[in-house]
Amino acid sequence: MLLFIQAAHAAETAGAASLFGQILLPVAFFAIFYFLVIRPQSKRTKEHRAMVNALTVGSEIIFAGGLMGRIKALEGDYAVVSLNNNTDIKVQRASVISVLPAGTIESV
Repeated sequence: MLLFIQAAHAAETAGAASLFGQILLPVAFFAIFYFLVIRPQSKRTKEHRAMVNALTVGSEIIFAGGLMGRIKALEGDYAVVSLNNNTDIKVQRASVISVLPAGTIESV
């Protein structure tokens, strides 16, 4: 009889450990996913948003089409970009990939 009681007690302990393992595994996967995917992406998004909000007239930029130009005017969510002396285009501010140092366009 004592043998059955010990076996039952051992089964309860194994069940609790199994439940702990079932909860721990998804939490560990979420933590890994958060630190490898979600957090870096939100950091890049925040940096891009700050860069777009800091655009000013005269900034030299590269936008998503791969073209370089100088911002001629800002109109809400759009920017008028001067590609050369004769060509101006209107692009979304969110399509700006990077801001170049001043004088880069002349040196290219």
